[in-house]
Amino acid sequence: MSKELISYLKLFHAAYNTAVILLFMYQGILGFRIRKSNKKPLHLIKKHRKVGPVAAILGIAGFIAGMTIAVLADGHIFEYPLHFITGLVIVSLIITTYIISGKIRATGTYWRNRHYILGIMILSLYLIQLVLGLGILL
Repeated sequence: MSKELISYLKLFHAAYNTAVILLFMYQGILGFRIRKSNKKPLHLIKKHRKVGPVAAILGIAGFIAGMTIAVLADGHIFEYPLHFITGLVIVSLIITTYIISGKIRATGTYWRNRHYILGIMILSLYLIQLVLGLGILL
């Protein structure tokens, strides 16, 4: 595969995952607004529940795309080990958060609190991942 095509794929990967990060931030804002509301904001809850699975799939797809680009460019996935491991942790947290979200009930706080903490971890790691990715790209 040509180096020029690989360069374009890397740029597309960066742009795609930047959009995914923004989607996760939007999801986090929705979740935070739900959490801080005195009443049940049903319209926000519906949006949060609708966007969550889509964001999860897009995040996992971005990780798989990054691995594919790394293999095409370098022949293996460990050319940028910190970027890879951070992405792997993010995907693991996304999957865990998705599983936990199915256990959240209206009256309980146990799973909701874990969901919240994992969401903050995902957003924090995505920001670190963005900086690491920019270091690779530039």
